[in-house]
Amino acid sequence: MCPIWTEARQSVSRKESWTARKTRWMNRYHAWRASRARAAAGFVYQPEPRTIGRFAKGRQIIGGQFLFAGHLIEAPGVSIWDIKSPDLAFETELHSFEWLDDLAAVGDSAARGLAQTWTQEWIARFGKGRGIGWTPDLTGRRLIRWINHALFLLNGQGREATEGYYQSLAHQTTYLGRRWHVATPGLPRFEALTGLVYSGLALLGMERSIGEALDALERECAEQVDAGGGLPTRNPEELLEVFQLLNWAATALSEADKRIPPDQIAAMDRIAPTLRALRHADGGLARFHGGGRGLDGRLDTALAQSGIRTPPRDGLAMGFARLSAARTTVIVDAAPPPLGPTSHNAHASTLAFELTSGRRPLIVNCGSGKPFGEAWRSAGRATPSHSTLMIDGYSSSRLGGRRRIAGYDREYLIETPRDVRLKQIGDEGGTGLIAGHDGYVSTHGLTHVRAIDLSSNGRGVAGEDTLAVVNDEDRPLFKRAMDRSKLQGIAFKVRFHLHPEVDAEINMKGAAVSLALKSGEIWVFRHDGVATLTVEPSVYLEKGRVRPRPSQQIVLSHVALEDATRVRWTLAKATDTPAYIRDIERDDDLYS
Repeated sequence: MCPIWTEARQSVSRKESWTARKTRWMNRYHAWRASRARAAAGFVYQPEPRTIGRFAKGRQIIGGQFLFAGHLIEAPGVSIWDIKSPDLAFETELHSFEWLDDLAAVGDSAARGLAQTWTQEWIARFGKGRGIGWTPDLTGRRLIRWINHALFLLNGQGREATEGYYQSLAHQTTYLGRRWHVATPGLPRFEALTGLVYSGLALLGMERSIGEALDALERECAEQVDAGGGLPTRNPEELLEVFQLLNWAATALSEADKRIPPDQIAAMDRIAPTLRALRHADGGLARFHGGGRGLDGRLDTALAQSGIRTPPRDGLAMGFARLSAARTTVIVDAAPPPLGPTSHNAHASTLAFELTSGRRPLIVNCGSGKPFGEAWRSAGRATPSHSTLMIDGYSSSRLGGRRRIAGYDREYLIETPRDVRLKQIGDEGGTGLIAGHDGYVSTHGLTHVRAIDLSSNGRGVAGEDTLAVVNDEDRPLFKRAMDRSKLQGIAFKVRFHLHPEVDAEINMKGAAVSLALKSGEIWVFRHDGVATLTVEPSVYLEKGRVRPRPSQQIVLSHVALEDATRVRWTLAKATDTPAYIRDIERDDDLYS
């Protein structure tokens, strides 16, 4: 029995299913077998870096501050492989080698020295199948970085280090050729296949892997990217990552004078306008279903590199509705959430919205708590973490079944709104929508209906949230819910989470909230007085931070006693706020 097989058996948790254990054993076994592969003879063409890193994070790494998966470990002078990993997510990020992008962004001799040393150490310690880094998606991610930054890693290196680098590239490529098919469909499989295409095109002697990889990539494009340019997970940031991978593969094929598969081209053509529809005025993505806003400039760079100029289509984009006027954008989750295994990162966010004015987010969702541990991850998925209406004690979708994914037990959604209706409105005065969902019908007999209108000059938003019994068959459910409350009514809240950089102040004796943005804009929130208005603490969950950022939320609290209960609210720029503001305020440092 090979030593890697023995190590895998000893390290596996007893809680893993037999299938998960077998997959892990086979991954390591094939990694061990692939280590006998003949070294690549060199590069077919000179690789160019295409991945974007953060200069600030690169400087932090050089200084011995390692921020991965929400954990900050300070270990100056310590090898990245000698750090005691606080959890699996932290260790996974190390083995992905995405930190190479950050060191390359710095690009000086200190950064290059660390990159070269840590890469050689990885080859020595893990290169023959040891460690957690031998999964198809991680290997694909790592290969892309190693090839992107080949000059950075090889400059000034001796013969032994250079040969070890090419040997490991061949080893990882051979492993991927045998194991890409066990990657989870969706982003993980796109990562594995793109890495295989990338290395097959770039490395002399690895050409044999290209044909099968391109066929598989084409099938994945046809099966995973729907007719509207969306993914089953409905995660905007994940859609950007898939688009970027397809973009890199297409560029590599073009540089090698190879044909780009038609289904890959068609998938990119479908995705590009969808991403444009999911882009806020500040250039960031809407933060829904586990996705973040993306690195600054990453979305615009990917769209520009693709050369696809198709504007957003009318109607929904991956289930999201977009309203825009002047430099104000409103993006609303207006479709049922993912269901079953594809919902392992999905949120109970139906009819939640985000609003951005110019470069400044104003109304947000809390975001994904995944980088901060399981408790924050679960909290971020619940309806109270989104800017929408919720009945006290209930989310619009409920968590249930479990599935083990990438070493983690993940809960997915089992009860979600299935009937989500939308009507979009447009006239000379602005654009708007009316939407509703049945997520509270089974528990309370009530349907949530939300109307949002954005003025044509982008200076005002008018909203209305209604809880109503819309069908006769729902009435008995409503009566039973009222009986449970002893006829005291069904308590609900409408939440508006604010970005951490928004300063909120209640004025007009509680009738309004003044919202000051760093740009100098002032927005005013008002309501019709039916509900009770409060400003309460909230959090902003943002990847790349050490801890959740404190923020605030506006909350309208009320009780439903009748068949229809309505709350009206508005958001408008103060009358003395100019139409155009020169916004030069510098954003806070990433690591604060």
